[in-house]
Amino acid sequence: MIVALDVGGTSMKGAVLSPGLDRVAALRRPTPRGEAAVDAVLETVAELVEQAGTAQAVGLAVPGIVDDERGVAAWSENIGWRDVPFRDLIAERTGLPVAVGHDVRAGGTAEIRLGAAQGARNSLVIPIGTGIAAAMVIDGHLCVGNGYAGEIGHMSVGVDEPCVCGGTGCLEAVASAAAVGRRYARRTGRDATAGEVAALVSEGDADAAAIWAETIGFLGTALAAATALVAPEVIVIGGGLSRAGDLLLGPLSDDLAGRLTFHRRPRLTIATFGDEAGCVGAGLWARDLLERR
Repeated sequence: MIVALDVGGTSMKGAVLSPGLDRVAALRRPTPRGEAAVDAVLETVAELVEQAGTAQAVGLAVPGIVDDERGVAAWSENIGWRDVPFRDLIAERTGLPVAVGHDVRAGGTAEIRLGAAQGARNSLVIPIGTGIAAAMVIDGHLCVGNGYAGEIGHMSVGVDEPCVCGGTGCLEAVASAAAVGRRYARRTGRDATAGEVAALVSEGDADAAAIWAETIGFLGTALAAATALVAPEVIVIGGGLSRAGDLLLGPLSDDLAGRLTFHRRPRLTIATFGDEAGCVGAGLWARDLLERR
């Protein structure tokens, strides 16, 4: 058995997997903030190991800046932790080998090996949830960049909006799922999630349509810049916002195409594994550990 845990900015998704990655058990729970989040991760992994009975390895995917080689969660502005040595902490608690990496690269690993980006030499896998980042495959290699590669969410899209990272105008500040709901509430005085905003767009709500159109423009700006740099054959959209399906992909594809000239035009598609991609990727990392041993 393999234990996999994907720690997102909003929720943690864990699973006990067979060596063939069949799901034997699963759980979801909210992600706390700060030190409470560290304790929650350790307790959740221990719970999954106990459920597995014969677990042989653990894969952990976490957000923010991650030192994959040392297994350290260096920083996450959304959760509020710094320099947490998760690999050592989990290994000491469970006695198992542990793979630790970035949650978006975990989702990218799943989509690249088994999902919507399979077979592409150059691709981007971009979950749009509490935050935004990208897993980048360049000439067949997943780019790690010492933990800093792929932070597309902190690319400026030219708006006067503060970001939790300390910058202004970041894509994540205006186009993440959380930001879509926040901007709709600011415009209308009515609270809504990104999913509810998408539903209101389909119902003809003018305010929701305006927020959605702006969001498409912000995403198009960032994807055009990324396309110019990486020349992806495919861009895979995941995370909570991907549940909007064609309501997102249709106008986003059109917007991106309108920004490109001689560039290779990537195909946009929804992630095969949805918001479970990070958990699947963490399971693949754990299985890789066993195979190397």
